[in-house]
Formats: sequence, C-alpha cells, structure tokens
Amino acid sequence: MKTKYDLLIVGGGVLGTFHAYHALNKGLRVAILEQSLMPQGATTRNFGQVVPSGMNTKWQNYGRESLRIYQEIQELFDITIRQNGSVYLASNPEELQLIEELAVINKTNNYTSKLLTKAECLKKYPGLRANYVKAGLFFPDEVTVEPRTMIHRLQQFLVTQKKLDLFTNTKVIHIDQSTDEVAITTAAGNTFKAAQALICNGSDFKTLYPQLFADSDLQLSKLQMLQTKPQQNYKLPGSILTGLSIRRYEAYYECPSFKEIKAKEDPHSLEKKWGVHILFKQAVDGSVILGDSHEYADADRMEDLGYDLNMDIDNFMIAEAQKIIDLPTYEIQDRWYGIYSQCKTQDIFLKTLGERIHIATGIGGKGMTGSAGFSKEHLNTILN
Repeated sequence: MKTKYDLLIVGGGVLGTFHAYHALNKGLRVAILEQSLMPQGATTRNFGQVVPSGMNTKWQNYGRESLRIYQEIQELFDITIRQNGSVYLASNPEELQLIEELAVINKTNNYTSKLLTKAECLKKYPGLRANYVKAGLFFPDEVTVEPRTMIHRLQQFLVTQKKLDLFTNTKVIHIDQSTDEVAITTAAGNTFKAAQALICNGSDFKTLYPQLFADSDLQLSKLQMLQTKPQQNYKLPGSILTGLSIRRYEAYYECPSFKEIKAKEDPHSLEKKWGVHILFKQAVDGSVILGDSHEYADADRMEDLGYDLNMDIDNFMIAEAQKIIDLPTYEIQDRWYGIYSQCKTQDIFLKTLGERIHIATGIGGKGMTGSAGFSKEHLNTILN
C-alpha cells in the first residue's frame, strides 16, 4: 500500500468504528478493514437501546459520554438517534423498592432520572396494563437507534466528512510487527502498514491468534428478538424496560436491597432458564420490537447455541409481553437472533501484543451504549 496509516482497525462494528471516530478527530490517518461487505454481527442485531441507566457506575460513565457523542454526531449527520427516554416499569413492591433506591444513587451520581407514579406511567405509555405497573423510573436523556442502519450511517459520515478509509470484503489473515510498524496481510494478498493495529472483532481475533482466543475467558451470548407488524395509530415513546430488566441489569446490583431480593427468586423459572427480560421499542415504521433472551456457550463452542430460533422462547416472550402492554397487534413479521461475545470474569477483553498490536473485544451487551465513550479513553491508552 502507498499509504502508511497511524491506526489500522480490524473489524468495522460499533467498537472498532468509534475507535476510528476518535482517532480521526485527533487528525490521525485511519483505515478500517472489515471482513464482510458491511458489518452484520452484534452491532446490527441488537435492540437499539442506548441505556447507561442499566450499567454499573464505571460503564454508566462511559455510556453517558456515549450519549454526548451520539448527540454531537447526530447534529451533523443523521445516524438515526432519537432522544425519547427510557423507563423501567416496576411490577411489584420489590421492584418498586429497587427503582426508588436507584433513583437515590442516580441523584448522587448526578444522572438525571425521575420517579413516575402509576398514573403517570399509564398516561405516558399507551396500552400499559394497570394490573402490571406499580411505578416507573424514567431517564429523559437516553436515546434509541436503528441498529440495522446506524453503523452504516456512522461509517458514511466518517468516510465523507472525516476521511476514513473503509475497506470492506477484506479478510485479515496475518499480522507482523517490527520496531517501527505493523504489517497486515489480507486473504487477497494485499498488505497494509501502520504505526498501530487494533483488532475489534472476535472472528478476526480467532483467525489471527487461535491459541490466545482459546485460552481467553470469552463466551458467546445468543439473544432472540421479535418484531411485530406496524401498529396502526399507536405510538410507544422511548425504550420500555420492565420488572425482569430491573432484576437483571447491573445498575441495580448497587442497590442496597438487590442481593436479598435476588435470593428470593425461583432459580428454575423459565425466565432464568432462558435469560429472558422483556423490552419494548417502537421502530420508525411503527412496528414494535420485543425481546430478549440470553443463552450462553464458550466462545470456541458456538455450535452449542444452535443455528435455529427456539420457538418456545419466542412464545414465552410474547406471552409475557402481553401481560405488560396491550398492543393493537402482536402479529409477528420478523424474528432473528444476535450473538455477541463477552467475558466471564472481566467487563471487556483487552490485550496488547508487543507494543503495536492491540485487541479489544468481548464488550458484550454494552456495545451500543458504551463503545463511543469507552473507545475514547482506550484510544488514549493505545496512543500513550
């Protein structure tokens, strides 16, 4: 290649692309090498919620910075950001206690949230069942994105306005580093050179460093989601997270009552078996996206997750959703699953090989919310 880059990023998902965004803002020469025609992994197969409210304090800070970055870009270029807030709906006294405790923590952390009464929830969210909701905790600053569109719009913005070099259908098969550069070889026989290289894709990590990948604590999580047909004359504002989300999300781990409440749960329930918590989000076409579930396997045992949708999980999620919100229709027009990698013992997998090759992957379900903020800090670490 005639161009020697400051940073080569292997993997064009949300984590790699936001590293590129911050590097470009520093005036660096940056290229992304994406193995597919366009990103099609977890970045495009998620729920499309940006909810720092659900994260522990460390990642909430990254998520809040992500919110600022998303809004900053949206003012310049439409990447599908909609600021319509998130709400957690408590369905019983225990969940009510948890949202009240989290509201106190939010106040200490200077993160805006507002407790909603039952009447306020019923007024704000059409179709919400009165026999389900006790109260809500609302986060007005949080946003939604259209995951199948956002990453492509973001990359278009970086290519046209920030001078990113984006190479698609480019599979990396080998990396070498010397005292002053990194050389990357692709399956097509091309060579790219740079001062630093960053691997942000689990598949590429496995190809390039199979033993290190096998020895890692990475695991895979399979999430099933559904999409109804467009709802007629119906608008559901923002992201709706429910009682099972309150019992699952890490932010609530910091609540004083959390351990005692979790200890009372039935370990043999179907929501435990399938890792289900019920979410709602209305897409721009008026359809409502429902989810989701979590099934796990070691990263080198992807086949254990199966290749098909588990219809028992889908049917269970629909039945639970119907207990929460009466939609005009629950007729399903689309079903899919996404698979993301995460770590068993740490919040993200980070590794530096020598001085010029860096690996960052396994961000798990935090990717859409945390990547923009995390990558800003991590890039500074890479660049010293």
